[in-house]
Amino acid sequence: MKILGVSGSPIKDSNADRALKAALEATGMDYEFVKLIDYTVAPCKACLGCVKTNVCVIKDDGIALAEKAKEADALIIAGFTPYSTLDSRTKAFIERLYPLRHRYGFMKGKPGGAIITSAIPKDFEMMPPASDNGINAITYYMMEEGMEAVGSVRILGNNPCVRCRFGDECDMSGIKMTFGPDATKESVGINKFEDQPEAVNAAKELGKNIAEYLKSKE
Repeated sequence: MKILGVSGSPIKDSNADRALKAALEATGMDYEFVKLIDYTVAPCKACLGCVKTNVCVIKDDGIALAEKAKEADALIIAGFTPYSTLDSRTKAFIERLYPLRHRYGFMKGKPGGAIITSAIPKDFEMMPPASDNGINAITYYMMEEGMEAVGSVRILGNNPCVRCRFGDECDMSGIKMTFGPDATKESVGINKFEDQPEAVNAAKELGKNIAEYLKSKE
């Protein structure tokens, strides 16, 4: 059994990366970790050129990544939520799995999971449900392909403004938009996956759920 883990986070060793690796390790199975920033993946052109071949007509890394998903026994996708929805890099990867659908349903029956980092705290009043939007984008893909979504992980991430030298003075600062006009980079701080017990446990549980699902099908 081999599990494929795909991270759309462009940040090196990000919260999403580390949560994904925790889930992969918890499966106790062989796995491959893929970071999309290292690949070139264009979005689907909706041309239906893949119907007969089950291979995309766009000649980039999306073809090889789709093949990895096809050969894997399970798939975990990790992304983040710019503008309160799933990031475009992760979404493009998902779209490029469309060739695996036609006639054979190569992803059907496989277990999967979603991992999302969001700078907006869960159930935060007056702000969009960003983490829900990200989780749904991934799990709805899995649902539509006949996969079994066995779990999800929500991580409180970091607003990009905490890393910007203008984060405390910019009128468009996401820190102030989210936490109020008196919020600063120092008062908000840096959120780490490892400091969030609920997220850590959820990542491990996701990995265990995938392993149990696969073993039940042997």
